Amino acid sequence: MADGITGVVHLDPQAGEKVRGAAAGLGTDNSLDEIKRPELMEARRTGDIALVHSWELVTSVDGPGTRMTMFMSGCPLRCQYCHNPDTMEMKVGTLERIEDVVKRIKRYKPIFKASGGGLTISGGEPLFQIAFTRRVLKEVHDAGIHTTIDTSGFLGSRLRDEDLENIDLVLLDVKSGDEETYKLVTRRELQPTIDFGDRLSAMGKPVWIRFVVVPGLTDSPENVRNVAEIVGRWSNNVERIEVLPFHNMGADKWHELGYPYTLEDTKPPKPEDIEAIRDVFRAKGFTVY
Repeated sequence: MADGITGVVHLDPQAGEKVRGAAAGLGTDNSLDEIKRPELMEARRTGDIALVHSWELVTSVDGPGTRMTMFMSGCPLRCQYCHNPDTMEMKVGTLERIEDVVKRIKRYKPIFKASGGGLTISGGEPLFQIAFTRRVLKEVHDAGIHTTIDTSGFLGSRLRDEDLENIDLVLLDVKSGDEETYKLVTRRELQPTIDFGDRLSAMGKPVWIRFVVVPGLTDSPENVRNVAEIVGRWSNNVERIEVLPFHNMGADKWHELGYPYTLEDTKPPKPEDIEAIRDVFRAKGFTVY
């Protein structure tokens, strides 16, 4: 099926291992293994069905309070440090119906209310399977549950203004501060992320920024300054910045998939180097973690 970003996406219900994450007990009760391909393609177009990679139920990660995080399959970026490379292609996950997913999320509303938590849609890239994500966000938000997306912003233009009304918080990954480094990291362009960030700022949408420090790749003083300059444009709506140290815990997945892992010999940054980078953002008046 033509996705418009990455070319042809092959969504085969038999392709790849079906997996579920830490919240495995939340899985669907309905088997979709026997669905015919034309019906499946139409259901994906309308957002009736999507390929969900995995689930997690965690506290103080991916947003405030206790979060149910739904990881979607599919991503247009090819980040060198991705710790879920099996989400890049539409091959791994569980086919889920919209009504099952929404029902599952709503069951946790009392926990979300007590903890100040809610739903986070991540990936992969949550805007890759946009029709499904759009519908989940609306139904869950209409039910009074806090909603968050964790996105690179590369596909931010897919979100309509009414979609953004159903999103309470955006976790925006700014992977680099200049086009050359961004392309080296992701194989894509930086500008869509900037455009999306500008749009969120103009409407005052709450944002948490994430920046991953990869020694030899994203940690140069110039790149860090460039990221800080970009984020500085959004000082009115950025609530916090998370400076995250690179780790190679996803290396085994790269090997299992047969993908070339370019950061094999890269070590995590030193704690003092992370703090120095955090200070660059603090100097601009941001709350930094």
